[in-house]
Amino acid sequence: MNITIVGAGNIGTQIAVHCASKGHNVTMFTTKYDQISKSLKIVNELGETTLAGNISCATDDAALAFGGADLIFITVPAFHMQKTAETMYPHLKIGAKICLVPGSGGGEFAFKTAIDKGCVLFGLQRVPSVARLVEYGKIVCATGYRDELFVAAIPHSFVNECSKIISDIFDMKCSVMPNYLNITLIPSNPILHTTRLKSIFEDYETGKTYADVPLFYEGWTDKSSELLLECDSEVQNICKALNMFDLSYVKSLKIHYESENAEQLTNKITSIKAFKGLKTPCVQVGNEFSPDLNSRYFTADFSFGLAILIQIADFLNLPCPFMKSTMAWYDRISLQKESFCFADFGINNLDDLIEFYQQ
Repeated sequence: MNITIVGAGNIGTQIAVHCASKGHNVTMFTTKYDQISKSLKIVNELGETTLAGNISCATDDAALAFGGADLIFITVPAFHMQKTAETMYPHLKIGAKICLVPGSGGGEFAFKTAIDKGCVLFGLQRVPSVARLVEYGKIVCATGYRDELFVAAIPHSFVNECSKIISDIFDMKCSVMPNYLNITLIPSNPILHTTRLKSIFEDYETGKTYADVPLFYEGWTDKSSELLLECDSEVQNICKALNMFDLSYVKSLKIHYESENAEQLTNKITSIKAFKGLKTPCVQVGNEFSPDLNSRYFTADFSFGLAILIQIADFLNLPCPFMKSTMAWYDRISLQKESFCFADFGINNLDDLIEFYQQ
């Protein structure tokens, strides 16, 4: 296939290697195209090469990148989705498949016009593994690959075809889900990252710095777990209320992490090998630190992750005080003006939401 990857960060580089190693014609679309080597590789935590591949080219030319693309992977942050969709749209051919990795963050609405044009939109419920760049444009370290991936598609009739594509590229089992809401409602980054950040920086105000900041996962606390479990419960309440959909793949974090309470969840998260060493997004100020409000942990996971869950709860007239208090904290410290809003895409009530996801 002719495959284009949008974004040359952690996940984009990882996917490019997997696609190229399978013999596909791979193009990377990025503004930093001149920094991308044609020879890319994945290494493990010891620095040993586990997979390598050669891409055809890297470019910032939209016509070149998308005009002949059979499959397009989107790995940019959620707040770039709308602009990316607008850039791609004039060049997309009917039948092209567009995969969001990960699939949450409202990207299905950003690409609504592409779906209407005759393209297929599908997404992965979670990323294939933890991935971190070692050298931009050349090497990425990928650890903790999942045993199984889960995919959903719009229109749903293409989901089996999309699942096979992902399974073949990653050499992993890939199961299909009954509708895209199983991705939209996934209790992953939109509540995982947001609740953790609130618990770390709850007392933050402009200009405040910290002498030390804990590692994001290894320093996880029961306070973080308690808030996360409350938000997870609110997501499960949304799933119960949307009983016209099969949402059986939106597993509670109690199930996902095999933890019944906050203490068990803390022990589980701090013990996950792939999470070791991952830093809390910060900027250095002298010898101290302040939260990096430009990190996608903030700019994507609050305004294009948590915001979506809250708006769906509002459509259902469901209380979600813990998610809303987490968002209120972010609104207090953030200068970000851009945020996902269903009304921008013609979704004004529960009936509109149901109609969209029944495709």
